[in-house]
Formats: sequence, structure tokens, C-alpha cells
Amino acid sequence: MDRREYLKLMLAGSVGTGLLIATSCTDEDQALSEKIISDNSYGRIPEELQRDNELREAVFFTAHERKTIEILCDLIIPADEVSGGATDAGVPDFIEFMMKDIPSMQVPTRGGLMWLDNQSRKLYNKDFVDCSTSDQQQLIEEIAYPQEGDEEMQYGVRFFNRIRDLTATGFFTSEIGIEYLGYQGNRATMWDGVPPHVLKNHGMSYDQKTLDESLKPENRTKIAEWDDEGNLL
Repeated sequence: MDRREYLKLMLAGSVGTGLLIATSCTDEDQALSEKIISDNSYGRIPEELQRDNELREAVFFTAHERKTIEILCDLIIPADEVSGGATDAGVPDFIEFMMKDIPSMQVPTRGGLMWLDNQSRKLYNKDFVDCSTSDQQQLIEEIAYPQEGDEEMQYGVRFFNRIRDLTATGFFTSEIGIEYLGYQGNRATMWDGVPPHVLKNHGMSYDQKTLDESLKPENRTKIAEWDDEGNLL
């Protein structure tokens, strides 16, 4: 089993039956779903949008650190015949964002990158980014298995665990990763109310107010609002 399949199974196992594949979407459903998710501002209040934009504009990693992150990401999830790798999926951008979104990650991650370069200089007399791919892989092998790492390598083990977790999260929540998983969940569902024949069998029907306010197809993508008394506006 290659590392990509292993990480895929780890992700699938963590959510269990929560990943339900929707197979009954119509073309109309698909179009409405894509309309909803295409706008990154959907469901975000102005303050959240402002913070997101500020984080995206800020830069945390130096050019050298960024290059190291890119190499690590593609060592963890390389491109193959099925799909692109971690950098193709934008994982380095995701990790950059996470450093700014969760500042407590910054010191241990930057320290881990320094540790990696120091260890690389000891072994190969050069920074990690300047090593051959085989030497990079050999060094990573020393810190990739928490139960087997030597005591003096434990700082590197913890660092690599964090990068591996971030890489897997970034990849399998990207467009490339979701397509690789075949996951089609978290899409807008379209409910047209109880089918007429079911209502008829039970001697029931919707009143006109419900039909006018709650079951209009053109209102499917709108966020409902209520007044102070709980009435739908």
C-alpha cells in the first residue's frame, strides 16, 4: 500500500459512515450546489471575511522555509498517475494559512524546519532543500515512524507528524483530493416538501402560506431570517 492510499484510509476511518456519497442529484441540483459553493463568502459575516483576507495577504514563511514545506508536502503525497500531488492541490498555501490562523503552530513549525536543516547539514553538509531526493527521503525515514524514532530524533518526529497531518488535511479537503476520494458530500440538498401523493394518502396538504414562503425553488439558496417573535420573514 502506498502512502497516498494509507493517508486516504486514515481520513476515511476518522469520519466513518459520515462520508455518504450522494448519487441521486439531478443536473439542476448540481448547478444550484455549485452556485452556492463557488462564492467563498457564503455563510461568512463581514468580520470573518475581513480576517480571512488579512490572513491571506500576510506572509509567514520565508522563501527558504516555503521551499522546504513544498518538498516535504510532495514527499508525503507525491503526484501519481491518478492525480496531482500535494503542491498541485495547493497544500503549501493551506499550511501557510494555518500558521497565521493558529499562531501557536508558528514556533514549533519554524523550529522544526530549522531542526531539519541542521540535521541535513550534519548528514550531508547542505540544507534539506539542496539535498538529492534520495537523501531527503532517507532523512524523512528517520522521523516518519513515531514508534521507531531514536530519542535524539523525537523533536523531528513531532515536527514531521504535524506536517504530515497538515498535508493530509490540506490535500483531502482540496478539489484534487476530494475528487480522488470520490466524495460528493456537503452539497446543497433540494427539498420540495412532502410528495403530493404522500400528503394525499394521509388526507393532508400544505396551506398556501407554506407554499408561498417555504417551498419556492428560487428561494432555495437564501438564508432564512426570522423576526423577534420567531416568524419567518
